Amino acid sequence: MAAAQYRSGVPDNWFVDPVQLGVPGVRRQAPGDDDNALAWQTDALCAQTDPEAFFPEKGGSTRDAKRICSSCDVRGECLDYALENDERFGIWGGLSERERRKLKRHAS
Repeated sequence: MAAAQYRSGVPDNWFVDPVQLGVPGVRRQAPGDDDNALAWQTDALCAQTDPEAFFPEKGGSTRDAKRICSSCDVRGECLDYALENDERFGIWGGLSERERRKLKRHAS
């Protein structure tokens, strides 16, 4: 049997592109993607969940949002964004507004 005639039971199109499946944390590097400072947001777990958890009412629980943030691959980028842009509301990078203010005070 010649090598060109051999067929395994595996179809030729067996590979499934995780980018096309929308797997979190996997994205195709687009030309000029380095210029897009917000490209990290496509990998953020909060983009796939209820946004209300990240903007609780005053006195509301931040536990669910922080739990999601703790396993997010872009947590650092998110926190950097919030600090650089003086985000005053919501959970960013796993920290509340108060925690971010405290972090900024200690950093100065």
